[in-house]
Amino acid sequence: MSKEQTNQTTRISSIVLLIILLTLAFSFTALVLALNIFASDQITAGWLILIGFVGVGISTYWLLQLRRRVTKMKIELPPITTTIECRKCGFKKVREFQRGDYIFKEVEGDQCQKCNEKMMITAIYREVKDTEKERSRF
Repeated sequence: MSKEQTNQTTRISSIVLLIILLTLAFSFTALVLALNIFASDQITAGWLILIGFVGVGISTYWLLQLRRRVTKMKIELPPITTTIECRKCGFKKVREFQRGDYIFKEVEGDQCQKCNEKMMITAIYREVKDTEKERSRF
């Protein structure tokens, strides 16, 4: 997987991040204002403290959800497998894909275990496992 593909899958929207940081900044501003006016007007200070803590809580929750979502978005590619087969007796051998493999290529270093003939690559494929994706509650 190239760097360009990984950057696209793990990138967070800058607008969403800006909104979260603005909410966090306004929440801290409300808390500071509440501390400054607490001696003169306790009711207004109480509301500002409530707004500040709720804003900090929501911002923190959003940041944690974005972090979790980014880790789930990473894509893992299944391994590529090469099947090698003997033309004479039909013996099959499966191994991991190596650079330079292509179909109908005669494998030079690998000989058949049964008849000692040259073997040929007959298939190259990805092993895909059927798993149900977990649906996230969001």
